[in-house]
Amino acid sequence: MDREALAELFSALGPVSIRRMFSGHGIGAEGVTFALALRGVVLLKVDETTRPRFAAEGAKPFQYEARGRTVTVNSYWSLPERLYDDPDELAEWARGAIAVAHRVAAAKAAKAGRRQGRSKS
Repeated sequence: MDREALAELFSALGPVSIRRMFSGHGIGAEGVTFALALRGVVLLKVDETTRPRFAAEGAKPFQYEARGRTVTVNSYWSLPERLYDDPDELAEWARGAIAVAHRVAAAKAAKAGRRQGRSKS
């Protein structure tokens, strides 16, 4: 998908940032990247609280081949097919992915702060 198609797909969510990333695009809002578009597939950020919803829809985690083996990235799952035609519900799922991205960012910042505090001792 190109930038214009991605902006249209997420139009019910509101403005999103789209930037080149890897062999596709990173999609962001509220200062976090909440989705990826790679190899013609849109993937949303998930965690243990949202992953079951994706699994129930038949979505799959992002996978790629590297050095003769399949690598699974469980933090991004494919967008359920039906959401490509339902912009309002897609926006709801995207808001969930944004919340996950904020939780992950907060956890990383807290962890970095703890490491930094130990190194000053």
